Amino acid sequence: MDELTALASGFLSAEDSDHRVSLAIGSVVTLDGPMPDFDSLLSNLGERIKTCPRFAHRLRSHAFDHDAPEWVDDVDFDVARHVKRLSLPSPGDEHELHRLVAEVMAWRMDRSRPLWEIWVMEGLRDGRWAMLLKVHSCIAHAVTIAHIVAGLSDEGIHLAPGGQLDSARRGEQCDVRPSASSLNPITWMRGLWHVSKDVSRLASAVFDLLPSSATTPLNGPMTNLRRYSAARVSLDDVHQVCRVFDVTVADVALAALTDSYRAYLIRHGHQPSAESLRTLMPDNASAMLALLPVDDADSVGQLRVVHSRLSRARHAGREIGSAANHVPFPVAAWAMRLLTRLPQHSVAAVVTTASGPREPLHIMGRRVAAVTPVPPIAMQLRSGVAVLSYAGDLFFGILADYAAVPDADELARGIESAVRRLVARSKRRNPTRDRKGLSLVVSA
Repeated sequence: MDELTALASGFLSAEDSDHRVSLAIGSVVTLDGPMPDFDSLLSNLGERIKTCPRFAHRLRSHAFDHDAPEWVDDVDFDVARHVKRLSLPSPGDEHELHRLVAEVMAWRMDRSRPLWEIWVMEGLRDGRWAMLLKVHSCIAHAVTIAHIVAGLSDEGIHLAPGGQLDSARRGEQCDVRPSASSLNPITWMRGLWHVSKDVSRLASAVFDLLPSSATTPLNGPMTNLRRYSAARVSLDDVHQVCRVFDVTVADVALAALTDSYRAYLIRHGHQPSAESLRTLMPDNASAMLALLPVDDADSVGQLRVVHSRLSRARHAGREIGSAANHVPFPVAAWAMRLLTRLPQHSVAAVVTTASGPREPLHIMGRRVAAVTPVPPIAMQLRSGVAVLSYAGDLFFGILADYAAVPDADELARGIESAVRRLVARSKRRNPTRDRKGLSLVVSA
């Protein structure tokens, strides 16, 4: 069977290093009513789950980490064990939905079974209902979550574009790519031949990107409780900003986060500095690190700096992912465990971005009204933000430590306000004055 990549295995190591964290990611799918009969829904989902064969596999680890964990068939697989049912308390509003999502996402999944769950949530206001898709990060990242949601729909997986918000990639699959490490002596000799160069390249890339950030309320020890909130903005508005300032959708999303986090720091009595907020941006193949310009009070200035820094961070992220996957697994596993246990103040938040289906989806004839992502948090990163485009809107999902970030809703509202300010600025600007050699890339 397939082995996990070094980065995917790192998600397991990060979870093992702190019993208070769960490295699951998710998506809240809100649907128009009425909700179908549960048994019919279960049967329907069971058939569509087959589009992602990984959902019938469980993990098998090796003693002493002599090789990467691998996927094997779960001989006792039963979809009914993974699809669960909950009812929201009255009044069934967004606050109650988010509270329940936060509670479910805090629970760890059983590694002796396939690492996914679907929670069917009844009792939403206006006759709506929801499904929370919960998948471990070692199986899927933000892009494949969008594919899985599309695969569960009546329209099918072909509607999911399958890329980052500013990427042209297509055809991402649910499966994790196999790694090459094993205890075969020839493989080990090849690995040892390259290990010095690869470890040096990996360390150089990491230390170049990790000057110490200022201590903020956003990093530190966490509890085992979570808060969840969400924001929603029009993609037409975002595209308006992209056209005028020649930036990407991901740039606009990160600039809006910058503005909201800046307001958060000020509310908590911290003067934002140039080193206050470095973000980790992982996907299934690499991890980028980008320092957000929370020290800049000007929204357009934030946008320009974000665009420049993301361009540089993408290249460095590919180097880190490539180097990690060439190091023999026992070395990579030891390094990942060490890194996840070290106290760190260099990274303050985790952010993921992905493109979802451009057209509305349906499940058993019910329209999918919203698809809101849920990021993971770990390694003393007390907040995470996931960004997903769907059917003409851009959705932001915020997961935060319950005690450390009591105003997650304020972060969400701050994102929406920041986008409104950028739209207003774009309508007052002369596009020819603001291009400054930047390139337009819009794929969401």
